[in-house]
Amino acid sequence: MTDWFGNGICSTTIDSDLRSNSSFSGIVRLRHSCRGFLSTEVPHETIRSVLEEAQLSPSNCNTQPWIVHVVSGQKQKELSAKLIRRSTEKVKQALGESGDLLIVKLDVTRPADAEAAVKAAVDQVGAIDVLVNNAASFYAGFVEELTPEQMEMQLQISLIGPMNVTRAVLPVMRQQRSGLVVTISSTAGLTGFEFGAAYAVSKFGLEGWMQSLQAEIEPFGIKAITVNPGFFRTELLTEESINFAELEIEAYNERREQQVQFWKGYNGQQSGDPTKLAQALITITNLEEPPRRFLAGADAIDAAEQVSAKLQQELNAYRELLSSLAYGE
Repeated sequence: MTDWFGNGICSTTIDSDLRSNSSFSGIVRLRHSCRGFLSTEVPHETIRSVLEEAQLSPSNCNTQPWIVHVVSGQKQKELSAKLIRRSTEKVKQALGESGDLLIVKLDVTRPADAEAAVKAAVDQVGAIDVLVNNAASFYAGFVEELTPEQMEMQLQISLIGPMNVTRAVLPVMRQQRSGLVVTISSTAGLTGFEFGAAYAVSKFGLEGWMQSLQAEIEPFGIKAITVNPGFFRTELLTEESINFAELEIEAYNERREQQVQFWKGYNGQQSGDPTKLAQALITITNLEEPPRRFLAGADAIDAAEQVSAKLQQELNAYRELLSSLAYGE
C-alpha cells in the first residue's frame, strides 16, 4: 500500500515538465492501494471521459494504481488532457466529492504552501511513501540575453521548488523510517546545450542536490531516484510554456532566429511517450531496490554515453598532468 505525494505531475504517475508557471499544482490523492495526483486542472468533461475510457474511478481502483496524464495535444485515449489555469475547485468538480480524495493547492516556490499540503495529506491519509518532484519551467535563450529575473524564475521553479517540497516531506518520511524521493531531472542535467543555459543550470543543480541528499537520507531508510528523461512529447515547448530571452543583442540575431525556429518546430515532434514513462516510473518505484538514476529514453542513453566517453577521453589525454598536482610532486 503506497501513499503518493507529488508536485508538477500526476501520481501514481508522471506528467512532464509543465508550463512556465507550473509551480502551481493540485494534489489529488486516493487512499487504499490506489493513489492519484493531478498537477493541473482540465475541463470537467475531459477528465471524466479520460477516467471513463480507462474504466477508472475513485470507487473501482482499490487494487491498481491509475494514471491521469495531463499534457496538451495528446489524444484522450492516451489518458491525456489539455492544461488550463489551475483551480482546486475545478479539480473537485471534475472528479467529484469523495472521502478518499484530497485536493490542495501547492505553489512549490512557497515553503508555507508545501508545508500546508504535506500536513493536509498526512492528516487525511497518515503517511507519504513516495514524493515525485517534477515542477519545472523552460527559459530559453543565450546567456547574455537572459535577464537576471528570468534566470531567477528558472531556478525558483525548477530547483528551489523541489527543495521546498522535499524539505516539507522529509520529516514525515524520517518518522516513518521509510520513503522514496523521485526527482525529474533531464539530459540537460548531464550536458549543457546552446540556448539552454538557464534550464541546464537548474537541472545540474538538481543533480548535485539529489546526489548529496541520497547520502543524507539513506540512514533513515529513505531512498532517492534521479530521473533523466530525453525529449518527451509534453507541453514544455508549446507557445504557452516556453519563455524566450527578453533581450536581443544584434550579434546573436541570426543564431537566435535559428534556435527559436528549431524549438518552436520541435514541439509535438519529440519521440518520447509520457504515458510509457509514467508506467516505467511506477515499475521502478515498486522495486525493493530501485535504481539511483533512471535514464529515460534512447536519446537519454545516447547523451549519457557521450558524456561518459568524453570524460574518459579527456582523463586519458591529460592523466599525467592531472595526477601531478599534489604537494611534493
